[in-house]
Amino acid sequence: MSFLISKLIETFLLPSNLVVLLGLIGILAMFLGRSRLGTAGIIASVLLLAICGWSPLGPAAVMVLENRFPQPIIEGPVTGIVMLGGAVNIHITQDRHSIAVNDNAERVYVVAMLARQYPSARILLSGGIAHLDGDHAFSESEGARQLLLDLGVPQERIELEERSRTTFENAMESVAIAKPKPADVWLLVTSAYNMPRAVASFRAANFPIVPYPVDYRTRPSDLHRPVSTIAGGLEFMDIAAHEWLGLATYRLLGKTSEILPNP
Repeated sequence: MSFLISKLIETFLLPSNLVVLLGLIGILAMFLGRSRLGTAGIIASVLLLAICGWSPLGPAAVMVLENRFPQPIIEGPVTGIVMLGGAVNIHITQDRHSIAVNDNAERVYVVAMLARQYPSARILLSGGIAHLDGDHAFSESEGARQLLLDLGVPQERIELEERSRTTFENAMESVAIAKPKPADVWLLVTSAYNMPRAVASFRAANFPIVPYPVDYRTRPSDLHRPVSTIAGGLEFMDIAAHEWLGLATYRLLGKTSEILPNP
């Protein structure tokens, strides 16, 4: 139930949805004869649409997250690699009977590369069905497993964790399977913008990991120019809102000990 409530609240707080909701409230108020309230709602909607869609605010908020953990310098053997789910669209995959990836697919490619680089490392794919309509037999981890097999990773090296629905659950379920020892070196592969929330969660689970961020979305020059399309700007704002709200919520609920974890 808490997962359902959190998803519903997040849906209404995402900037792209909030902009439209303000506009609809303004139109409704106009129809009800509340012209002042209606005008305010419509103006607020248009201004937020312009600010969120064209300004570099969204890229800046994402960039803070992406820059938090640098690419690691790895010396010595690697015990295992944990890849968080999020690279496979399970809905399209199931309906089309073909693995469908999204903008986070670099995670799979990097894990395949690391698997070749560290041939003795375990590979743990963490991710169940993180959607409200979670009545699916096909998990994100299973989709990623099939892709890794196609990329030449041996099946016996791949372990699946298919219960988690959130980043925090990724950590809690993964530590139970990996059972890391103090001297182990585990790499954590996820999108750079998701890495702060992932690191905070894995630290809370007492699972020491080395962050290995991928799927970068921003570059420094993004701060000095407007976003080319409103759709692109809103996407940046939604990504940032999802991660920052997640970081704050985990901390407020006592799941993690820090809002923005240090490197």
